Amino acid sequence: MNISTEEFGKVDGQAIEKYTLSNNNGASASMITYGGRVTELHVPDQNGKAANIVLGFDNLRQYQEKNPYFGALIGRFGNRIAHGTFEIDGQQYKVVTNEGDKTLHGGKIGYDRRIWKATPMRAAADHVGLQLDYISPDGEEGFPGTLTCRVVYSMNERNELRIDYTATTDKPTPINLTNHSYFNLRGAGNGDILGHEMQLFASHYTPVDDTLIPTGTIAPVQATPMDFRRAQPIGSRIAQVKGGYDHNYVLDDPKGEAMGQAARVVDRESGRTMEVHTTQPGIQFYTGNFLNGSIKGLGGTYGKHAGFCLETQHFPDSVHHSNFPSVILRPGEKYQQTTVYAFGVLKT
Repeated sequence: MNISTEEFGKVDGQAIEKYTLSNNNGASASMITYGGRVTELHVPDQNGKAANIVLGFDNLRQYQEKNPYFGALIGRFGNRIAHGTFEIDGQQYKVVTNEGDKTLHGGKIGYDRRIWKATPMRAAADHVGLQLDYISPDGEEGFPGTLTCRVVYSMNERNELRIDYTATTDKPTPINLTNHSYFNLRGAGNGDILGHEMQLFASHYTPVDDTLIPTGTIAPVQATPMDFRRAQPIGSRIAQVKGGYDHNYVLDDPKGEAMGQAARVVDRESGRTMEVHTTQPGIQFYTGNFLNGSIKGLGGTYGKHAGFCLETQHFPDSVHHSNFPSVILRPGEKYQQTTVYAFGVLKT
């Protein structure tokens, strides 16, 4: 196990660092302190050849320009908040809107554009890690309370990328942290992901309106194109879903502090497999619907459906739906969640 570092660029004179975690099986994961972003993730295929399977860039400038959150840590509230408003204990709050009248992924300057403090965690017997810390001040993007956040990325010899999130606050505040990596198991820039076989361990999902805000209903996936309880090619029914998949799935096996399986993905061309395990109650399945070929990144040009996202989370717009799991963190409490992305190959 090894961790290495290099400079990735500068923001207002401050160095942005890139750290790479690697194991003895040819797998590695790289992150930068700008946005806590996963910039590269190399895993072997069925022939033992490693390739980068996440969409991203090789330079800081493109991350600073407008891009669809490639690899980023998302906060203070991942996904959408309708009208950029919510109420806590009878007090109304207005946060910055950045998608029409909605707040998306924390506002105009979310955690994806903040500089995180990095502390390498040197190789242990079976893993190596990187600790990232960020203190979000009271009122940042309109959110109440100073939120002290810590995210730890770690990689082990089983080709698992683990992400542990913790946070505390000094005022009641909504929180929904996640990672926004786009995956293509054939390799970044190597075509679309419509042939990947997706399985989601979820019997229900949260339908949305035309603005992608949940209606508040928790609906069964049965007899709909949302049903991935059995593995299906991502593209097999995508034409039946307006705009493509961008929906929160309600996981069947939420474990609280224990892990439950959320997803399994297979690409038969490369033989790579991916499993997602999490303590979170939901997962956002997104199929890169807004990619249009205008972005050139690692591996080539990113056209529509060039990658898929599996963002573990609490439900979108939970602040407006009392039947959704609560997202309010209070002083004296500790926000804590873990997600593991595990990579393997098909057995021959």
